[in-house]
Amino acid sequence: MGRTVEILTGKAELCRSIMSALPDWFSESEVIEASAQAIEKLPVFGYIEADVVTALMALKPHLPDAVEIALIATRPEYHGQGAGRHLLDAAEGFAQKSGARLLTVKTLAPRGRDEPQFEATRRFYDRTGFVKAEVFPKLWHEDHPCLFMVKPLTDTQPGRTAL
Repeated sequence: MGRTVEILTGKAELCRSIMSALPDWFSESEVIEASAQAIEKLPVFGYIEADVVTALMALKPHLPDAVEIALIATRPEYHGQGAGRHLLDAAEGFAQKSGARLLTVKTLAPRGRDEPQFEATRRFYDRTGFVKAEVFPKLWHEDHPCLFMVKPLTDTQPGRTAL
């Protein structure tokens, strides 16, 4: 069984390594490089099995009430083995400790093509309690519509109303 750890150093290189192994999801080198640079300043968690970081997640706090999953990616040979679920648990814990009541994520919206990899991504978020909130047709690019998803978190802070 693996473990989730906070990644403090080598974030960009790890990001490049995992995203580059996923060309069906991340085919544009500019996107990979921009992501690698962006996560250097964010809290990053990795799921480790047998001394290999099998999956990576970067979080972007939008406090006081929300934390965004800015990036989550699993090496292809580890898909379907639970790393993503473990990272989501870490994201929820981080968000709740930060006082946030929402966990958010942006992913590619359906665009009328046969793209089973993105359908699998959306099903993953559906299964883990995210709700489809809105589609932004041109947030990223007119050919890359953005699906904004939200997960309400259980409120454990006294004096605050749970969602």
